[in-house]
Amino acid sequence: MIQKIVSGAQTGADRAGIDAALEKSIAYGGWIPKGRKAEDGIVPLEYTELKELTRGGYPKRTEQNVIDSDGTVIFTYGKLTTGSALTRKFAIQHGKPYLHIDLDLESDPLGTIKKWILENNINVLNVAGRSASKAPGIYDHVKTIIFELI
Repeated sequence: MIQKIVSGAQTGADRAGIDAALEKSIAYGGWIPKGRKAEDGIVPLEYTELKELTRGGYPKRTEQNVIDSDGTVIFTYGKLTTGSALTRKFAIQHGKPYLHIDLDLESDPLGTIKKWILENNINVLNVAGRSASKAPGIYDHVKTIIFELI
């Protein structure tokens, strides 16, 4: 059972995970880049449980969120690229379970994620994936899935 959602709070998949957790009143957190940097400016201050790195940008926060979680689900439309591929790299490097959900191909993402969570005993879930600018519509899609999951 998911007890906490962790995310880097980028627009899109990351923020969808946090917002689903907030709506369901479960714990959330995660690391964000110095300066609360995100593609839409700064990560809103309403996300009070996020920790700002004292130094380092997107790659460092991505790695720290992988480390601080029991496992990571990465949402994309299509193959893993750029930051999403880096997330997978860090999961492998740190021996953490990860699951790539290609929303273009996965017919039952919720069922697939539930099964993976049970198999890997995930309590703290890192939600990662494409940003809103790179994958229009991903925020709503991921938020619905995470909301139903928790």
